Amino acid sequence: MQPLAEILADVKSRIAAACARAGRNPEDVEIIAVTKTHGEDVVREAWENGLSIVGENKVQEAAWKKPASVSGPSWHLIGHLQGNKVRPALELFDFIHSVDSVKLADRINAIADEIGARPHVLLEVNVSGEKSKSGLKPEDVESTIRHILEACPRLTVEGLMTMAPFSENPEDARPYFRRLRELRDELEAALSVGLPRLSMGMSGDYEVAVEEGATWVRLGTVLFGERPKMKAVRATSDDDGFAGGGLDSYSGAGPTVRILD
Repeated sequence: MQPLAEILADVKSRIAAACARAGRNPEDVEIIAVTKTHGEDVVREAWENGLSIVGENKVQEAAWKKPASVSGPSWHLIGHLQGNKVRPALELFDFIHSVDSVKLADRINAIADEIGARPHVLLEVNVSGEKSKSGLKPEDVESTIRHILEACPRLTVEGLMTMAPFSENPEDARPYFRRLRELRDELEAALSVGLPRLSMGMSGDYEVAVEEGATWVRLGTVLFGERPKMKAVRATSDDDGFAGGGLDSYSGAGPTVRILD
């Protein structure tokens, strides 16, 4: 595989070209290095190559990886957040991209109040309507933001996140990314709030996402290659439902990163 520096130079060139096509400033787009199933060595490599944001899908994976990794990056939770993992999530992550219900917002606010945290979050929106995806219905986002503004003083909503349906053709994702941007613009006007962050676009469609207004693109495979395979092992949970223990399947050391239900 190419050195990360060369891969990153190409990715940044593609982002700059996409920004030029859309009349945007490339400095307004940041890369989230998605290190899911990779070890702490990949976090260090990303940091040494100028990537300052690490994205993880699972709280329990970040729980062992972050302490073992180089200090400096900002850690973002980009995967689904279960209510029983809110406490460790607030302790581990600087940003949560996946608030997908009023109930979860209330839970985050309550735990944040207990521990003195002031989390920054995005609302995940299921623009495509796919049943397999988490996220708020687009028509429910405004009322959710109103609820957070009124009842969740610990939370700061910075914007919206979505995932487009999988397709081999990146252009198929365009209407979903465009709709998220349009929804953001509508919400800013209706609520008189700023929602500057749009987290959308992954390795296969990030250029289209940038053309449609993404400020954060979540890139894993395009930067680090195919993810190592993991085997699921059972582990114990603490009182907050947080699991640990066991060996991970790709390095033979450290706690497991995938837990059987």
